[in-house]
Amino acid sequence: MKLTIIGTGYVGLVTGTCFAEVGHQVICVDNDAAKVKLLKGGGIPIYEPGLEELVKKNAAAGRLSFTESTMEGVQKSDVVFIAVPTPPQSDGSVDLSFIERVARDIAMAMTEYKVIVDKSTVPVKTGDKVAETIRRYCKAKVDFDVVSNPEFLREGFAVGDLMQPDRIVIGVRGQRPVAALIEIYEPFKAPIIVTDINSAELIKHAANSFLALKISYINAIAAICEAAGANVQEVAHGIGLDERIGRRFLNAGIGFGGSCFPKDLSAFIKIAEQIGYDFKLLKEVQIINADQMDRFVKKITDTLWVLKDKTIGVLGLAFKQNTDDIRSSPAIDLCQRLLKEGAKLRVHDPKAMEKAKAVLPNVTYVDDMNAVPDGCDALVIATEWEEFKKLDLDRAHKSLAHPIMFDGRNLFDPAEMEKRGWIYKSIGR
Repeated sequence: MKLTIIGTGYVGLVTGTCFAEVGHQVICVDNDAAKVKLLKGGGIPIYEPGLEELVKKNAAAGRLSFTESTMEGVQKSDVVFIAVPTPPQSDGSVDLSFIERVARDIAMAMTEYKVIVDKSTVPVKTGDKVAETIRRYCKAKVDFDVVSNPEFLREGFAVGDLMQPDRIVIGVRGQRPVAALIEIYEPFKAPIIVTDINSAELIKHAANSFLALKISYINAIAAICEAAGANVQEVAHGIGLDERIGRRFLNAGIGFGGSCFPKDLSAFIKIAEQIGYDFKLLKEVQIINADQMDRFVKKITDTLWVLKDKTIGVLGLAFKQNTDDIRSSPAIDLCQRLLKEGAKLRVHDPKAMEKAKAVLPNVTYVDDMNAVPDGCDALVIATEWEEFKKLDLDRAHKSLAHPIMFDGRNLFDPAEMEKRGWIYKSIGR
């Protein structure tokens, strides 16, 4: 099918590329001229495992192209996907100005029936507003359908998540656009749920909020484990084997972050408030998440006492492994807190250092993770990169002023670290 994706962020670029990979003809539209130039030249603006190779492959095959022109994208395609940002506002609600602007641009470009698919994460009833906007600005007065098709991509695993999805959700007002969406997704061989558009919009916020709740739950359990002398990993394993619960998202750490969970949680609380429900449960999830970082910083200050003029090594800047995304990253938050206390930082991340330089200008960036501990008073693990498990512990032990590690991601075994002579502080163990 002929498809257009408006927006080439994580969702738009991965979606468009994977659609092209299964044989669709895809135009990706972005109003950022520099980004479009980069993509046309074979580069990509984000790090996502496996994505760059697929972009180059499908662009070379002629199935994937890039343009700044919404007019071109709309007029050359049967189905138009909206995948633009929906950033949070100061009160927790969602800024829908990008969605509204794109809806107007689509409307003014339409000359025949189109299916308009909202893939951005939006509050319930946004589909109604998109439809109203298109009707208002479409001079040709042609027919169209607005569909909600939320994404469930995990950064760092997005290509695999799209190529082998758990489910595909399609929210519609009527049956006319359903056949087109089923045809688009047929190559992915996944269960397709067709529902009303309001339910589809709620599914995304409800899913992300539940996962955030699950993370905060295990972090609360971690605090109890520390007080009781238990091991949160053993507790998580024991409860995770219950198929009603499952083991995923039960890894204690320094809290969730990224561009989705904090934003979607705040948005869902605000959405509920606007329709008359006080979502106290999700407010507590936010509190637990904030408390988790407070507890971790207290571990550091309790052990090192005065942080002023101490040098601390930090491994990890991205909000999670396998991405260069530092938006709402707990690791960045931690670094900023340590800097505020007067500490000096030596930091390393496999992919996120260039982006981090814009928000952490006054730290020392180290290319080799094994060189980070050199001359430091302590070492902190802030992101769960697999390569950090291969850290040369013997070298680190010798190069630190004191063999102190604060493991915010529970990458190492406490008994083994103690045997090696480390002062080792982790989460819930």
